[in-house]
Amino acid sequence: MILYDLGMTFTGLNLLAVLAAFAVSFISGAIWFGPKTFYPVWMKAKGNVSGQLTGEQNKPVLLFGGTILGVLIQTLTLSLIINSLQLHDSSFGALSGAGVGFALGVGISMFSSLSHRLFGGENLKVWVIETANDAINLTIAGAIIAILN
Repeated sequence: MILYDLGMTFTGLNLLAVLAAFAVSFISGAIWFGPKTFYPVWMKAKGNVSGQLTGEQNKPVLLFGGTILGVLIQTLTLSLIINSLQLHDSSFGALSGAGVGFALGVGISMFSSLSHRLFGGENLKVWVIETANDAINLTIAGAIIAILN
């Protein structure tokens, strides 16, 4: 029954909610990794003293295209889950949406990559900076989606 309900949420999906959550998440990520916020700390924690991407890393189409695709898939998936939950609970509002976004952001987004980082020998500061942004964005996106659905 649950799988059927999840499939049915595509028909009631509010694309405006997905796009609004996507836009806010993308802008939030740009601010989070801005030159006056976490970008310098993040690059230093990654061992990049110059703070600049190498020629091999600096591929704007791949960087921004991949980021756009990733954020869009995150917000679409979150919207499908929230839409399905709202079908079963008419009082499901912004706080509930933020709670779902937070739970997915912390419980899945953050901790699914922890073991990869630990075994890969990466600095935990890098992990916190990168994944905290995902958790915050999913929390905000969840509230937006729940309000607009």
